[in-house]
Amino acid sequence: MAHQMNTYWNPILETMPREKLRELQLRKFKRIVEYAYENSPFYRRLYSAAGMEPGDIKAFEDIAKAPKTDKGMLRKVQDNPPFPYGDILTVPLDEVTEFRQTSGTTGTPVYQADTWQDWEWWSECWSYILYSQGYRSSDRVFLPFGYNIFVAFWAGHYALEKIGCEVVPGGVLDTEARILKMQELKCTAFMATPTYVLGMADTARKMGIDPTRDLNIQRITCAGEPGASIPATKKRIEEAWNAKVYDHVGATEIGAWSYECLAQSGGLHVNDAFFLVEIEDVETGEIIDTPGKTGKMVITAFDRVAKPCIRFDSKDVIRWSDRPCECGRTFRMIEGGVVGRVDDITKVKGVLLAPTAIEEVVRSIPEIGNDYQVTVSKRGDIDDILLEIEMMPGMEARQEEVLGRLKDQLRVRVNLGFKITVHPFGVVPRYEVKAKRFKDLRKH
Repeated sequence: MAHQMNTYWNPILETMPREKLRELQLRKFKRIVEYAYENSPFYRRLYSAAGMEPGDIKAFEDIAKAPKTDKGMLRKVQDNPPFPYGDILTVPLDEVTEFRQTSGTTGTPVYQADTWQDWEWWSECWSYILYSQGYRSSDRVFLPFGYNIFVAFWAGHYALEKIGCEVVPGGVLDTEARILKMQELKCTAFMATPTYVLGMADTARKMGIDPTRDLNIQRITCAGEPGASIPATKKRIEEAWNAKVYDHVGATEIGAWSYECLAQSGGLHVNDAFFLVEIEDVETGEIIDTPGKTGKMVITAFDRVAKPCIRFDSKDVIRWSDRPCECGRTFRMIEGGVVGRVDDITKVKGVLLAPTAIEEVVRSIPEIGNDYQVTVSKRGDIDDILLEIEMMPGMEARQEEVLGRLKDQLRVRVNLGFKITVHPFGVVPRYEVKAKRFKDLRKH
């Protein structure tokens, strides 16, 4: 085995033979369905309407009999008592100890209820992630996120403490103060969105601080956006900080379900011990079990009790990897991380466009700044794509040559022509949390 046993937070589960893992997943799925049916009026109505009872789930193939849930259903049920969660809850309100909500970027926020037990589960999921990325008790980790109603890195904070790391919370500090505190305390790691990680590097350089020389960061965990699984973005971050960058994907309604490990094999591990990930063909609805074919993720959290997440249609677009990771984990891998969302992958001029493809091109050209914006609009019957970029300071004289390379790469990689506007450095919007770089005005 390429790595020693201390690579694993839980070596028994992380190296369990696939057939045993599958048995465990079926057992856990049957348990959470039965629990939800008995304790949640919402799930009882859902399953009864579909003519399904928990006893109908006998084999792995029967899992698809359970109807899916989605964000719209979770919003709608919130109109029912008890306020503010609705009758999806399986526990009395006085057992709810944690409130979080989704960012609400796609509509009314979903309110998430967790018990003390659920919150312990969240931090355990995060412990798998962080330990696999090399976090140890010798690390001093800076957390530059705003501690508020969004789940962000909250559970990551508790997992760091569980591992034994020293945690430095930097929530109310501005970016400059955060950088100075990281420098003062010689922090070894931090966690943020890819956009904010790049923004912090820009700010540090404006302050006369070189992150590669004047700071002590060795590893960075990213979440909230696909960037850290996009090779050009990962490379840009690693060069800006001289640190290893690891990706993680989770969601408020789901939990912390995937992670990139030290081996960095070009994909993300699914935590199969705590989650069941299914990939569904967007056109046919069939479950895809073979590597390489892209579909949308339907996911179940086995151990979340206050507000169960069972066969949740996440709208995330993923595909199974065809190779095992050299780390020795038996957990399945998704290739290249989350490709995007079904809502964002759209046809423009008859070509299927994923916003991550644009990011890969823009971030692969070092003369272009970290921040950009894409707007798709309609002029009569014709689709227009506007790409707004910035040149890095000092690169303005090379603008025409850089634009030529950018247009060529976009034509080759994305197969579309773009209108490109170049702004002075600092004009394109900056984001501390999830970036909103892709706007499709045709939908309005």
